Amino acid sequence: MKKILVTGANGQLGKCIKDASLNFPDFEFDFKTREELNIEDESSVRDYFSKNKLDYCINAAAYTNVEKAESEPDKAFAVNAEAVKNIAIACKNQNVVLIHISTDYVFNGEKQIPYTEDDKTNPINVYGASKLKGEQIIQETLNDYFILRTSWLYSQYGHNFYNSIVKFATQGKELSITTEQTGTPTNANNLANSILNIIAINSKKFGIYNFSNTGEATWYDFAKVIMQQTKQFDPTKLAKTDHYRTFAKRPKNSVLNTLKFKNTFNKELINWEKSLSMLIK
Repeated sequence: MKKILVTGANGQLGKCIKDASLNFPDFEFDFKTREELNIEDESSVRDYFSKNKLDYCINAAAYTNVEKAESEPDKAFAVNAEAVKNIAIACKNQNVVLIHISTDYVFNGEKQIPYTEDDKTNPINVYGASKLKGEQIIQETLNDYFILRTSWLYSQYGHNFYNSIVKFATQGKELSITTEQTGTPTNANNLANSILNIIAINSKKFGIYNFSNTGEATWYDFAKVIMQQTKQFDPTKLAKTDHYRTFAKRPKNSVLNTLKFKNTFNKELINWEKSLSMLIK
């Protein structure tokens, strides 16, 4: 029986992995919150790994507040880079395979077509820089790892774009949503199942992979489809804007090319609108 540590158990991806774990009864899971295992504390991580015989560590813990990261770079790097170093070293010392979640924000968004795993990274905000640093640390420390770059993650859990739009729509609020950025909304439940599938097939094809649902949208497109599918769409309440001011710079294009993931793991990826519909139903 494979034993799997999942960090970030209270986050949306952590909760989705917990749901998905019910489909993998042959795995033994240990879901840890920040309070139960502080990954920023090197000795705590080292002690936990030495006392528990693990096969895999899924690092779903992250500092994800893109806006606040600009004014809290130390906090972002502490979680997204330094804590990742603690985990990577522990994985190396105990022969544990690391599955780490990264982001489309490692790219600058200037490319006109979807990004591949081999494209040059060049983050334009603190969050993206901190996540890239985490990736680099893993690559320098480990041979046995999977880094999954994903985009525009949402689910039924936590604070995310999907839940915010549903909330505001039901309240009848007027919304102006940007058309400046293009990406792929990705259902965290799909990501969770795909992560566990990598473990289930015992893949040794380590490296960096892009993972998202298929298709592309602006944030305005995403909002409109959410409203339509939840029967909350009122065209008088939703407006486009191409000048939405944010503290952090955002990539204009962060669509990911997922062919490597699909071909390597023989996994057909779901269109984002279909996946959204499945979540709502």
